[in-house]
Amino acid sequence: MTNWTAADVPDLSGQTIVVTGANSGLGFEATRAFVRNGATVVMACRSTDRGERAAAEIRQREGFPAEEAVLDVRECDLGDLASVESFADDLLADYEGIHVLCNNAGVMAIPRSETADGFETQFGVNHLGHFALTGHLVERIVATPGETRIVTHSSGAHQGGEIDFDDLHHEDSYGKWEAYGQSKLANLLFAYELQRRLSAAGVEDTVSAACHPGYAATSLQSRGPKEEGSTVKLYAMRAANAVLGQSAEMGALPLLYAATAPGVDGGSYIGPGGLFDMRGHPEPQRSNDRSYDEGLADRLWTVSEELTGVTYDFEALVPEATDDASDGAASAAD
Repeated sequence: MTNWTAADVPDLSGQTIVVTGANSGLGFEATRAFVRNGATVVMACRSTDRGERAAAEIRQREGFPAEEAVLDVRECDLGDLASVESFADDLLADYEGIHVLCNNAGVMAIPRSETADGFETQFGVNHLGHFALTGHLVERIVATPGETRIVTHSSGAHQGGEIDFDDLHHEDSYGKWEAYGQSKLANLLFAYELQRRLSAAGVEDTVSAACHPGYAATSLQSRGPKEEGSTVKLYAMRAANAVLGQSAEMGALPLLYAATAPGVDGGSYIGPGGLFDMRGHPEPQRSNDRSYDEGLADRLWTVSEELTGVTYDFEALVPEATDDASDGAASAAD
């Protein structure tokens, strides 16, 4: 496989791409590449002020005039299900087609806190917020002509993750890295189960894939030490980023590949193929065995629907196919 780069992103003219957490880090770099290749990007951001500043920087760096509507900044707080639903409702009212949904935003290894809905924040933002958002948008994504994709960002930290159904929100015992690993494993279980359910429903043109950035030096690593108030940990993290991390531009390549490269199969897992899968150019990989556990994924799906109140109606996704099948059965009976 050749070294795939952002220069290999195909023409995206006429496509609408939704990116959560588009105002910084990997989401920012992916957004730059998407608009550079002709897409309109809906920047789903917790802070619209930060989103507008990021959009202005992208316009300046990519040479787009301020009035050109290639970037659409909208508020979407993944830690608040009401905000997620409001964002989705407004988006569906304004866009007839959604070609790619990038479930990118996340928090990592922060002190324990809770979302507006009482979920442990890492599980609530990284998994449940994206589960709800995808559920609100999936019918429109499937109905959009041509191939469409849903890409969910995971992490190598899924390797140590376990889904603790007895203490999903870590109320009894909290370890910031254990909670992060659980959320990243949940991302993969969700992405693979979504593909299985889409396939079972007869959906052929929508792909659910997952990716991970390796070790990319972004602001994500600094949030935990900052919230802890630990200057020592903050400087240690910055040193590790400088020595071990690859750039955000490189870290965004697996997301860009999963979202745009030709021939990405449903259920794919894309990551950097260099040293210890931490850096390098994107390639298809395999996540750990636990992430492919269908029983575990099915149980997590049920719990996620119960917690978010968002249910997926897969039978409604292909009404024409259902009608055709019914007509064919009726003709055979005649």
